[in-house]
Amino acid sequence: MDSSSLQQNITKIDYKEKSWKRLVKESLTKAEEIAELTNQPVELIEKVVKVFPARINPYYFSLIESENDPIWRQCIPDIKELSPIGFVDPLNEEACKHGCVVHRYPTKCLFLASNQCASYCRFCTRKRRVGDLKKKITKEEIKEGIDYIKSNKQIKDVLISGGDPLMLSTQKLKKLIEKLIEIEHVSILRVGSRVPCTLPQRIIQDKRLQRMFEEFSQIKPIYLNTHFNHPREITEEAKKACFALANAGIPLGNQSVLLKGVNDDYNTMLELNEKLLTIKVKPYYVYFPDLVIGTEHFRVRVEKGMEIINKMRGRTTGFAIPTLVIDAPGGLGKTPVIKDNILSINDKEVVMRSYSGKIFSYPQPLEVS
Repeated sequence: MDSSSLQQNITKIDYKEKSWKRLVKESLTKAEEIAELTNQPVELIEKVVKVFPARINPYYFSLIESENDPIWRQCIPDIKELSPIGFVDPLNEEACKHGCVVHRYPTKCLFLASNQCASYCRFCTRKRRVGDLKKKITKEEIKEGIDYIKSNKQIKDVLISGGDPLMLSTQKLKKLIEKLIEIEHVSILRVGSRVPCTLPQRIIQDKRLQRMFEEFSQIKPIYLNTHFNHPREITEEAKKACFALANAGIPLGNQSVLLKGVNDDYNTMLELNEKLLTIKVKPYYVYFPDLVIGTEHFRVRVEKGMEIINKMRGRTTGFAIPTLVIDAPGGLGKTPVIKDNILSINDKEVVMRSYSGKIFSYPQPLEVS
């Protein structure tokens, strides 16, 4: 599809002057409408969305400039997603669930509050459940999760994630945070949300949400880690959303994923992380992609990731340099990609030592055309 035709299609979908709820309602979800706007074969897109749902809200779609560009690759369904390479649950989260809580580390846990997102990333680590209406988080799961945290006094740090917790109504999110804040041994709350990137209007337009964060941040520390992968995602709207959160007393961090054809080069990664600082977001992690089924075409060799991050050192402020990590297969935890943790590296695999001292293998990407 030529860029002029694509741009004409993008202008047909106007996101300005619309409420965030309307933008969600008007999201592209059906194969027919995605195919029409992108000039892709409808039968191929249909095959993908039957397995992995699509949602592309008008704002995020407007950031696309050309076919297969960094924004396109993150949100437009691709037939490569039907590849059998990978695992349904690469981090073994389902094996350590208690209701909606995943407890892998001794003093911190993951609280899955929603399985909805403002835009469904094609490389998502939870493709097995995100967007599936049959797998929505239930009230019973939330109650079981809260009861589990109450009963486990080791837990000091709770990360509210999903899906995206900011896709909950402000009232529901407020009630959830209230319940977690009331637990005495929980001293830190974190929120994981891509909404500042993919639907900043959710934050800009909702003053109640901003006041809620401001009020709760006076009681216990609340941090928000967001997820920008490319400099073009850092728009004026994204800046306003991040400033609103920062001004409400919420420290912001960013967790990127190193993705082939999106940000797997030095100049893009440098620009991304330097621009993040200008919107009050501290670069935190850069992940190698998890070994999720159907995402092999996104994966980058470990040596290339190391080269990019090492080249940034001394060429920009240390404040702009994130930690490069692999979330070890099987649920062994986040492992910084540094010499001390690497036991061997070759064309087939990287053998590493996790934080707990266990040895694991992370396969190098296969060549996917």
